[in-house]
Amino acid sequence: MQISKQTLIIQAPAKINLHLEVKDKRSDGFHDLESIFLALDFCDTLHFEQISGVKAIDIAMEGPDFPKTELNNVTELCNISMHDNIIYKAISLFRDKTGFEQGLRIKVEKRIPIGGGLGGGSSDAAAALLALNKLSGNLLNRDALLDLAASLGSDVPFFIHETPAALITGRGEFIKPIKTPSLFFVLVNPGFPSDTAAAYRLLDEYRKSGKRKEEGENRKDALFHSTFTFSHFPFFNDFLPVFKEQEKSVYYEIISQLNDLGADFASLSGAGSTCFGTFKKKETAEKAAYALRDKWPFIKYCGLLNESA
Repeated sequence: MQISKQTLIIQAPAKINLHLEVKDKRSDGFHDLESIFLALDFCDTLHFEQISGVKAIDIAMEGPDFPKTELNNVTELCNISMHDNIIYKAISLFRDKTGFEQGLRIKVEKRIPIGGGLGGGSSDAAAALLALNKLSGNLLNRDALLDLAASLGSDVPFFIHETPAALITGRGEFIKPIKTPSLFFVLVNPGFPSDTAAAYRLLDEYRKSGKRKEEGENRKDALFHSTFTFSHFPFFNDFLPVFKEQEKSVYYEIISQLNDLGADFASLSGAGSTCFGTFKKKETAEKAAYALRDKWPFIKYCGLLNESA
């Protein structure tokens, strides 16, 4: 975080779900989760500038567009009004809670694919909360920030913690930082987004049909180790089997390619649409990213947050 008297620059990291188990739907309509989140050194950059005018907000989004495909319409996800922008919602919540009414101009250098399962929007919202708290003289403590974050979305509290790795349970509000080995990643986005709400509907329908993963409880205790290795338990993503065949076949093709290129583990992040390969060796990851550079619209090599990759 870089700050001067009138401006602040903050990085909003992407995340992957190394593991994602979705429990049954709760009475409030949400699902409990068991997941391992890893924060990456691949980030959006948010620039905050204090301007005149009480409660004035100017948000400018800059970055690559992801074109319309046969599978999904990106335009519906990208072309949203400012009032529906999660950064705007975060600022509004912070102002309602604290009375901080300083006018703000925000420029977002958007690098994380929209609708890509990498938590880009959630991370941007958390960055906005952290930035406003800093600009206001730290009006809120960590617990108050986490409460605001939880009201914005299930993934947002993780980014408030600013930790490279955590076990996530509950709806996403229970966060236990964990230690990881040094890891490197190749992110592969097929050029279309995934709608998280639609993915949850597909998951519920899939389970109503009697289909369900039977991974067993034998790996449950391993989730609560302070450290983990790839042999602790078989990581998986509950969303992978539920997509329609066209979309699912793309994901499995990418995962197969990553495995063939030496990934120690490859899967889908979140509810899609970005797949990832996890590598213990930097050189292997770099070679894999290079080999895939012309095969898919978006390829990114990166490491864990706060680690030199």
